Amino acid sequence: MRKKQIATFMVNGVEYDTIIEPQMTLADVLRDNLGLTGTKIACSTGDCGCCTVLMDGKPVFSCLTLAITAGGKDIMTIEGLSQDGNLHQLQRSFIELGASQCGYCTPGQIMAAKALLDENPAPGEEEVKEALAGNLCRCTGYVKINEAVLDAAEKIRREGE
Repeated sequence: MRKKQIATFMVNGVEYDTIIEPQMTLADVLRDNLGLTGTKIACSTGDCGCCTVLMDGKPVFSCLTLAITAGGKDIMTIEGLSQDGNLHQLQRSFIELGASQCGYCTPGQIMAAKALLDENPAPGEEEVKEALAGNLCRCTGYVKINEAVLDAAEKIRREGE
């Protein structure tokens, strides 16, 4: 018999107490318990990156992360990027440059890009490709995705000047 327990999660700056079971993944908790459906589940094996979220600022595949290990960590999902109803520059650049087609992989792509830009605000094209290598898109050739990340990086740097 699997033992349920109450766990506390800090997600997008909000603390949540929820009941979890030992086998639950972070993706399960985010989507099913907390109603944060921006995090997508596609492969459930860590091969596609659709479920990428930030845990303590680092990208993780939430479909492979046991929920119990995320307790006490700072989790950010795609829903946490916009502030006061304003989209993050990464989100705006993806829209402006048409970097998504079906949009299913977009939250994971954006979260992986956010981690990159937090660590390196002026990445080159190769650094963007490397940072997004774990995020698959079945609709595009990645050109517009990479362009959107570079565009966002430039605009974020200009805003900071």
